[in-house]
Amino acid sequence: MSVKGKILTSIAMAALGLSLITEGTVAYFNDKEPVTNTFSTGVLDLGINKETIFQIDDIVPGDSMTGNFKLTNDGSVDMKEVKLHSAYEVIDNGDQNQGDDLGKYIRVEFVRMVNGKQSVVFQKTLSELKAQPQQALKEFKAGGAAEDCMIRITFINNGKDQSHFQGDQLKLTWEFEAIQRDGKPVRR
Repeated sequence: MSVKGKILTSIAMAALGLSLITEGTVAYFNDKEPVTNTFSTGVLDLGINKETIFQIDDIVPGDSMTGNFKLTNDGSVDMKEVKLHSAYEVIDNGDQNQGDDLGKYIRVEFVRMVNGKQSVVFQKTLSELKAQPQQALKEFKAGGAAEDCMIRITFINNGKDQSHFQGDQLKLTWEFEAIQRDGKPVRR
């Protein structure tokens, strides 16, 4: 065999030997254990015991009325707060209002009953509530007791002629919005 053949044979034998050595060094023991995990989300569910709080006809400036209702946290998640959103439409049936908004003359007092006593949460006109929702409740625990609430409505008598509101109708929609508690580390 020539020198060139001997060198090629030596290289081939070295490569074969090297492959056998490395093949033996990758043997190891192995064990695997699966772990299953479950994540379920909570439920945010605000309840109210009435679909309609007010349905009143023939009011005049100076009149006031009260509506009672209960809010409940029927979900599994604590609520950080409950906001009251207001939307309304004035149907001008009598004299033209000429840009005067009936909502500016309807005062809303949101009252919570705490230990049998009234606590005014906020007092705003409907036009103010429409522009900026208000916090009705703070920190409403899941599974806790119902919150007794009251809303007092007053048609404000401004001491001036308000005859242009005669025959008008105000269609009001209130929406209570529950907002979840802030996120936190959960330990189980």
